[in-house]
Amino acid sequence: MRWRDERALLNAERDRLGRLASGLYPGVPRVAGTRLMCRDEWIPTAPVPLEDVRLEWDDAPAPPAVAEPTEGLPDGYRTYAGAMAALAPPQTFDDRPSYRLLAAGAGAGPPVLRFGPARYFDGVNVGEAAAHELAADRDGLRKRVGDPCDLRRRTALCAITTLTVTASGSYVLHWRDPAKVAHAGGLHQVMPVGVFQPLVDERDDLDLWRCMVREYAEELLGMDEDYGDGFVQEEWPFHRAMTQARNERRIRAHFLGLGVDPLTFALDLLTVVVMDDAAFGDLFGGLVAVNDEGRVSTAAFDGTVPEPMQPAGAAALALAWRHRAALGIGA
Repeated sequence: MRWRDERALLNAERDRLGRLASGLYPGVPRVAGTRLMCRDEWIPTAPVPLEDVRLEWDDAPAPPAVAEPTEGLPDGYRTYAGAMAALAPPQTFDDRPSYRLLAAGAGAGPPVLRFGPARYFDGVNVGEAAAHELAADRDGLRKRVGDPCDLRRRTALCAITTLTVTASGSYVLHWRDPAKVAHAGGLHQVMPVGVFQPLVDERDDLDLWRCMVREYAEELLGMDEDYGDGFVQEEWPFHRAMTQARNERRIRAHFLGLGVDPLTFALDLLTVVVMDDAAFGDLFGGLVAVNDEGRVSTAAFDGTVPEPMQPAGAAALALAWRHRAALGIGA
């Protein structure tokens, strides 16, 4: 089936296709010399303590200009996510409530991010469809979306991309298995990384740190992401341990900015978490070698970037390296 073959080509050649997609946007600013696209006001001049980032909520935002496109879908399917679920499902593929980024400013003042409600498949239906289209040598949907940094054009779902680095200078590296993930299979990435999603109530759970802590448990320690009924995150021992270490400054979390992947239009909030070596050992001495999304290892934080690397991960590494003195890495 042609659609399935095109999907397989996309998964096999994401790095090449990402470079090709990047070349389609020559006038768009980039994050720290990487392929990750941005607006100038999205990148603060220095790392911002995570607690200084202000999050706002809009219950009923205007709908995006492009949603549920039908270009290139096989007969019988109304959305790209529907075709994926039936014809090429990754191991993890759930249409969970997610946060849509509506506006962002991260220039000279404290960063402000405004969000609204969405579903995970809203992002898949446009972003993965546009990437698939490029693999099939078509561009109609990409032209309809237009400026990838215009958040009004599509449902811009966010992932929180976190570079976890020890004070002595090593970081956690991930290889994303294309058989297990819907996005960026076959590429290296920093970790943890996860779609910014609520666990319970969208408005009450609009908190970057809470989401990051859950991703730490799931990706670095292999904990189950099904938390069950009655779960209260603030009473969870792992959350309490992470938060206490942060309050004691043994963990320092900073916001670095945000950017858009040229291939899939995925939008990443870039963060860095610097851990004292003892704190990292206490919390992640049981670091897994394999998780639900791929292989896990550690690498030297030395200014180099493993290839092929997802643009968001390359951007997080580049920004953290630029600000390594201010972040207290290798001091």
